[in-house]
Amino acid sequence: MACMYCTWVVLTLVSFLLAVQLFEFADKYRGKYDSSIAEVKSYYASVSGYHDELLWAALWLHRATGRAGYLDYVVDNAHEFGGTGWAITEFSWDVKYAGVQILATRLLLRGEHEERHRATLEGYRAKAEHYVCACMGRNAAAEDNVERSPGGMLYVRQWNNMQYVTSAAYLLSVYSGYLTEAGAGKGAAVTCAGGEASADAGEVFAHARAQVDYVLGSNPRGISYLVGYGAKFPARVHHRAASIVPYKDRKEFIGCAQGFDDWFGRKSANPNVVVGAIVGGPDRHDRFRDDRVNYMQTEACTYNTAPMVGMFAMLNRLARQEGPSPAARRPESSRSTAAAE
Repeated sequence: MACMYCTWVVLTLVSFLLAVQLFEFADKYRGKYDSSIAEVKSYYASVSGYHDELLWAALWLHRATGRAGYLDYVVDNAHEFGGTGWAITEFSWDVKYAGVQILATRLLLRGEHEERHRATLEGYRAKAEHYVCACMGRNAAAEDNVERSPGGMLYVRQWNNMQYVTSAAYLLSVYSGYLTEAGAGKGAAVTCAGGEASADAGEVFAHARAQVDYVLGSNPRGISYLVGYGAKFPARVHHRAASIVPYKDRKEFIGCAQGFDDWFGRKSANPNVVVGAIVGGPDRHDRFRDDRVNYMQTEACTYNTAPMVGMFAMLNRLARQEGPSPAARRPESSRSTAAAE
């Protein structure tokens, strides 16, 4: 056990030092990564640029180290880097501004800042609440809110929309936790529509949980978009390993060409189930076509599933705190509670 602990400490220290070095490198040699790796522009082009990632990294390093210099960096570059300028209605693998703004708000609500930081952190909070209100449909202008499908799913764009759904669920749940921790005496409510409407922590969390329930099957199609969960889930996931027969069943060479020619176009269900993957999900009308070729809806991505890990952890904790009786009284949310456990 002692050796295992020592290994953990060493790995943690090494990871931390590498994180610091990566941040220093990125800040010194500023630029978009797809300018160096041109091939990715067709698939993962950096639309938001690199400023949001620098702010995002600095905030996490501040949380890990407590070093004031990282918070100074976030405050001093808030305007130039768009941290207090961009009012965002999405969070994704590319666009980190909403996450930056919510993390900065945490410091404000907890009072973990110097007085000279307050005004800038208030600017971050205003933009964080714009995002939260957008997800709840509470901003005054309709175009400032996230579209919803008839079944209640947040809808941002056609290709892999589920990443925006799971990210929103996670960020809203995190923000509700910050509000709860701050308490009513510190203005712990979200102010929307120019100050004319507000929502408390419980209401914010309810919106997050509704998105989780949609993903897990509380939707017009009654399908779980979490592969392997529930009675009905996507069977033809756009995933190479899942769609090709395993070697143990058919001991033959299957290269890239053979996989595409012999397996990609098959109409049958995948021979392997990618348990835990979340696919791209339905369109703005809750329509979903379970077809391997339909990659915009059936592709499995790690950034779809990752935010849900945090959500399931929170739901699991809440379920354990509540006990079996309250959960039993809420049949509509039983799917997410069961998944968390």
